[in-house]
Amino acid sequence: MRRSALLPLQALWATLCTSIAHFPSWGHYDLCKTKVHSDQDMSWDYMACQPEAALLTRYLKVTLDPPDSTCGDPPEMFCSLENPYMCYNECDASTPELAHPPELMLDDEGRIPNTFWQSVSWKSFPKPLLVNITLSWGKSIELTEDIIITFESGRPEQMVLEKSLDHGRTWQPYQFYAADCLNSFGMEPRRAKELKSASVLDIICTEEYSRGYVWKLDKMVRFEIQERFALFGGPRLRDMASLYGQLDTTKELRDFFTLTDLRLRLLRPATGATSVDQQRLSKYFYAISNLDIRGRCKCNLHANNCVVEKGKLTCECEHNTTGPDCGRCKKAFRGRPWRAGSYLPIPKGTANICLLNHDGPTNCHCFGHSTRCSYLQLLNAAVCVGCRHNTRGPHCQFCRLGSHRNHAVPLDHHHVCLDCECHPDGSLHRGCNDTGHCDCKEGATGPKCDRCLPGYHWHRGCRAGVCDNLLRRCENGGVCQDNGRCLCPAPYSGLLCEKGPCVKEAGGCSSQSPRDPPLHRVLLSLTALLTAANGRPPL
Repeated sequence: MRRSALLPLQALWATLCTSIAHFPSWGHYDLCKTKVHSDQDMSWDYMACQPEAALLTRYLKVTLDPPDSTCGDPPEMFCSLENPYMCYNECDASTPELAHPPELMLDDEGRIPNTFWQSVSWKSFPKPLLVNITLSWGKSIELTEDIIITFESGRPEQMVLEKSLDHGRTWQPYQFYAADCLNSFGMEPRRAKELKSASVLDIICTEEYSRGYVWKLDKMVRFEIQERFALFGGPRLRDMASLYGQLDTTKELRDFFTLTDLRLRLLRPATGATSVDQQRLSKYFYAISNLDIRGRCKCNLHANNCVVEKGKLTCECEHNTTGPDCGRCKKAFRGRPWRAGSYLPIPKGTANICLLNHDGPTNCHCFGHSTRCSYLQLLNAAVCVGCRHNTRGPHCQFCRLGSHRNHAVPLDHHHVCLDCECHPDGSLHRGCNDTGHCDCKEGATGPKCDRCLPGYHWHRGCRAGVCDNLLRRCENGGVCQDNGRCLCPAPYSGLLCEKGPCVKEAGGCSSQSPRDPPLHRVLLSLTALLTAANGRPPL
């Protein structure tokens, strides 16, 4: 699809602010690269760049809430606020000459007759007349000059200007406006010119645009950008190096002037010097003839032009970046993490270009264990792919499970990670600690868990107390020695210490194990069982 440029860069883009034109030595950051010739060849010198400022109301979408806030359906007559008997202004949405749709907030000023958007009247009084006007650009923009809202009716007695950084999902206030800040919003009134550099991000309530009533002379409401810039750039922004330095190093300050959407919450219309006249509610309404919002596409200092592509604003990215805001590296240029450009050093800034993906450790920092790396957007970093030599990790700097660090060689050595070689029957798992020692099961010992502790016998692992290949245990307190024979305490003997002291019997002396009951006890037990079964003792 053919892309249409917004405006030729030098001819039609508005400048950041008039004062910058008087000090071109600080630059506009409107060049992304220049050719550098040497005796050997030609190369590029990259620098920070950004689109120059423009009138941004041409590229926004206007939404009203509630949707039926615009007058004319049904047709309605409106009276003049300063003279309630002058009721000759008709609003009729079905007649183009009498309609006041939202897009008339954005048309060119100076048309005769004057054009403006107009709300319904306050016929639902005392219910508040609430209208939200949302302005959406579909991408991030940066404000460079004061926001100016021109009201064709009296300026509202209560309103809030809000901004969104996430396309309207969340909102935060920019400034409160009221005839009485303390009564309306519980805030002491302040003016932008009273702010200091330490309070530049303060959200204030101002009475400057709501108090008094000279509506034919005082139609404009401002959100002061220039006053805040001057806190760092000085009068007429002569010290641009200071301003750029602050914007470069203070993310909160950059974000303060960055937005994707604006919302104007109209809370109470102008009522004049008297209280609300409930007999003539048709003189209370909102009407806006112009919105003047100047700024630039936010391109993270990686583009000097912004275009309309498929109906949306998008940056023409340089420095091997891509995305609506040039917010990531192109796929083939993720040799190092993406970074926004920098205003510093003045006047060219720093491009922070995305580098081509190169093989080898010099780019990916893989210590020679991988020749490939890949960019992970979640981590915003390049990581090594396919680590070899038993290594793992984003830079192949760790050892895989089942191997351990060989401290006798440097990190880039092919034998930096050695196999643990843990015995599968004696160890709990394949892994070992940094010295190569395995975690042993009960009874096993040794660096590789391939031997048994005293009192254990090896048989597909260490068996507690067994002392021969039949897995028999030493008895009567005997202790297995060398996994082959039992050491018996006195007076026991035998292969498993099963033989007890000598028992004198008729015909000699026999050694009987305590585990075996004497013969007469066995006979008595059998006799008792038979008696119980037959009811009489056996013959």
